[in-house]
Amino acid sequence: MSLASEELSDRIRAHLGPHPAVAEQKMFGGRCFMLEGNMLVGPTKDGGMLVRVGKDGYADALTRPGARPMTMGGRTMSGFVEVTGDVLGDDEVLLDWIELARRFVGTLPAK
Repeated sequence: MSLASEELSDRIRAHLGPHPAVAEQKMFGGRCFMLEGNMLVGPTKDGGMLVRVGKDGYADALTRPGARPMTMGGRTMSGFVEVTGDVLGDDEVLLDWIELARRFVGTLPAK
């Protein structure tokens, strides 16, 4: 993992706090934070973050500063966005993205 993703992981951990339903898991070539077994967010090597917003929240999420479609292997992953690291330097912005993901993932059944 890169220094940028390690630093972002530390900040995400601090925002999520100790919670029995939150876990870390290797996914997408890095680390992801899971809620009840469902992916919530994941830092990227360049200091950005993958955010699970759901298909219904996808279009709105893309209107936010720094958000772009998440692509993997040339495929766009609907329901997920990638947020650039330059907007995540502000703790309030980071927390807002985490909470957006938490609201969606909280509607999913636990795995």
